[in-house]
Amino acid sequence: MEKFDCLIVGGGMVGATAALALADLGLKIAVVDAHRPNPELLEHPQSFDPEQPYNLRISAISLGSEQLLQRLQIWQQVLDWRACPYRRLGVWELGLSYAEFNCRQIDQTHLGYMVENHLLQASAWIQMQARKNISMIAPARLKAIETFSDRVLVTLDTGQIQCELLIGADGGNSKVRELAQIGVTGWDYQQSAMLVNVITEQGQQDITWQHFINGAPAAFLPLQGNHASLVWYDKPGVINELVKLPNEQLQQRIIKHFPKRLGGIEVLDKASFPLARRHANQYVKGRVLLIGDAAHSINPLAGQGVNLGFKDVKALQETFAMAIGSGKHYASPEVLTQYEKQRRNDNLLMMTTMDLIYRGFKQPTGPVKLLRNLGLFGAQRLGVVKDKVLAYACGL
Repeated sequence: MEKFDCLIVGGGMVGATAALALADLGLKIAVVDAHRPNPELLEHPQSFDPEQPYNLRISAISLGSEQLLQRLQIWQQVLDWRACPYRRLGVWELGLSYAEFNCRQIDQTHLGYMVENHLLQASAWIQMQARKNISMIAPARLKAIETFSDRVLVTLDTGQIQCELLIGADGGNSKVRELAQIGVTGWDYQQSAMLVNVITEQGQQDITWQHFINGAPAAFLPLQGNHASLVWYDKPGVINELVKLPNEQLQQRIIKHFPKRLGGIEVLDKASFPLARRHANQYVKGRVLLIGDAAHSINPLAGQGVNLGFKDVKALQETFAMAIGSGKHYASPEVLTQYEKQRRNDNLLMMTTMDLIYRGFKQPTGPVKLLRNLGLFGAQRLGVVKDKVLAYACGL
């Protein structure tokens, strides 16, 4: 039976990044996933065609996440393939309440990048392939775990593996979390989101924006050239109806619903997903640890989801490095508790903030609407406070 220091279930963006971060500490890592990224892309990165259609799953990668990805040698390949920087962020409900955040406020050249999830994952897998102390076990599925005080026995559909620490990075419906019998608290937001890839009549844009309409945002994410990704939040029934429309009909509905600044568009592709909040009751249980969406699923309102996962990775690497440097075992209860305390507080703060914003904008009329628009109006004029909020949102 093969033995590893850490076994990571889930080779997505967060799981693969965690594997590289922990491998850099000299640990022996295994990554288990039910699927492998595009083999052609992994073996021949130069085969990527930048003119190929955009994938619907896009993430806004913050400056803080970008710095982590640079250190792990993931970022340059993503840039070589395809990514779009954005320098401004606009938010408004009524015209006078428009608030805009600019990278110049925090002395940066950009606020972040729009990146296709599958490209970021593929770049991380390319790096994993190059590390002698990382083994990739895919395709394989987790079947059972047996925990002991100093190790975990993991049963896959391909055999058994032993590890000193089992890390669940397997998403919001985490099998690791289920098998470890870690409960969650949360709720459904009674909203769904439709992702729409479009061509716009405008050229390259450097701004991402959200316009709140009847308590739900309509969002614009710039991609390269005149491509863009739109996000339409609404009641599940409305989204289910919209996503079934022919592209031509959906195009007219989008033009009618979105603000005029969007301009003319052509719909290329669309998909939808429900919105839910989930927070694991504990991130650590014995020798089992949760990161990313397995530990916390957040409202995608401000695009913080994957960035919180990358913050988990950064904290995990730093906590383990300090433990190893001081002669402690990286998977000791003391070390794992230290990690959990740090990340749980920060994640809870961000999740609560997003929930407050979401609930505040759900009130369509009356004093609450007036107060939130006054708040946005004031945010545009907060000076140093506004800059500090922007820096925190960018992970700096």
